[in-house]
Amino acid sequence: AHLAALVLARGGSKGIPLKNIKLLAGVPLIGWVLRAASDAGVFHSIWVSTDHDEIEKVAKQFGAQVHRRSPEVSQDSSTSLEAIREFLNHHHEVDIVGNIQATSPCLHPSDLIKVADLIQKEGFDSVFSVVRRHQFRWSEVKKGENKMTEPQNLNPAKRYRRQDWPGELYENGSFYFAKRHLIEKGYLQGGKMAYYEMRAEHSVDIDIDIDWPIAEQRVLSFGYFGKEPLKEVKLLVCSIDGCLTNGRIYVTEDQKEMISYDYRDIVGIDLLKKRGIQVRFVSERDCSKTLSAMQLGCVAKVSATNKLQVLEDWQKDMGLSRKEVAYLGNEESDVECLKKAGMSGVPADACAVAQKAAGYICKSSGGCGAVREFAEHIFLLLEKVNSARKQ
Repeated sequence: AHLAALVLARGGSKGIPLKNIKLLAGVPLIGWVLRAASDAGVFHSIWVSTDHDEIEKVAKQFGAQVHRRSPEVSQDSSTSLEAIREFLNHHHEVDIVGNIQATSPCLHPSDLIKVADLIQKEGFDSVFSVVRRHQFRWSEVKKGENKMTEPQNLNPAKRYRRQDWPGELYENGSFYFAKRHLIEKGYLQGGKMAYYEMRAEHSVDIDIDIDWPIAEQRVLSFGYFGKEPLKEVKLLVCSIDGCLTNGRIYVTEDQKEMISYDYRDIVGIDLLKKRGIQVRFVSERDCSKTLSAMQLGCVAKVSATNKLQVLEDWQKDMGLSRKEVAYLGNEESDVECLKKAGMSGVPADACAVAQKAAGYICKSSGGCGAVREFAEHIFLLLEKVNSARKQ
């Protein structure tokens, strides 16, 4: 049976404009679930249903195929079921749809693998995700009603302690798997049904803007970052022009070059060095005088015709694995380095091909705090590495 992953990503979000591709911890929101679906290895095809060109572009960057949904199922009033049924009408090869919500960035491949087994091997017609919550419910009393509230799932005289109460299962909206025959009848849940209980820390749903910073912390702590285990970064290599600086060169009347940089980036470099992370710089032009004037105290390679060779030589000399190296670049000449490094980033104003190759896209532009921001990203991931070691 052809099992297809389908992510619905309409462009017209009322709460957050283009929410589905807004950067969350340096990755477009939709990218988190597409990466998990791809690495699960259980889907015959992975699709994004969208009505927006920018969402289509990001979906393809993460290896998904794109179904251009019609205006009829792209309205504010359109339901997920309508969009899924339209998708099936155009893709007759699909037997089972795994509808994955783009707003669930802590989804892990292991969850999807187990759900695929439930529906493919154990014969369930539909499987949906739930999370266990320990919340006491009370009846609602509307304003003006002369009523008292009543307990719904507890006895106030004998309140459970959390550890003595198993709690209740709630849909968390992370995914809904269903066979074609059910969907064609108008159901996402039906037939032989099963729920799949997700871990509470993986149950993150972004609905309103205030959730964004909270979700970023959750993703950095509990998100899925790829098949290979994270390692502690030992070396950051940074392109000078367009990362440490804004790429502009000012020339005086006596033909002397001047550049500007952000003091926040210098602080970021110092913080990295204090954490034991070496910082080195690379540039295609000869800017040795500029580096000397900045007094960074870092190794640098200028007039570099092959940045990748410089990166590989430094990695070899230090005896580091790929996962222990981070790279911050912004130009086409940085693309291979961004792909090679275990952790990669670009400033907000980096060229399109560099952004596509990077794992993290800064909110700050080059020369305007991007180095400091990428340093903070490295620190957060180091916390994740240390937390994994303790576990």
